[in-house]
Amino acid sequence: MALDKAAVVRIAKLARIKVAEAELEPLARELDGILGWVAQLNELDTSDLPPMTSVVAARLPRRPDTVNDGGYPERILANAPRTEGGFFAVPKVVE
Repeated sequence: MALDKAAVVRIAKLARIKVAEAELEPLARELDGILGWVAQLNELDTSDLPPMTSVVAARLPRRPDTVNDGGYPERILANAPRTEGGFFAVPKVVE
């Protein structure tokens, strides 16, 4: 599929980018090459391959999901403008 200058102008318009007249021909060749590579990839049979998110089979390290107060609630509450009974005190917003 050979792209001409008119196709590049249309693509640039759809992408909302300004392309100078002198850049149209080189850009057409470059886009044509990219489309050629995509066509080569489409020729591959991938029906028996599982989908993947990475080329390396790796698992992220996980920590246990435990609820705690961080071990220093006094330091955290020291940042609050007002506290009551070991909690943040906020103005009432619902009557």
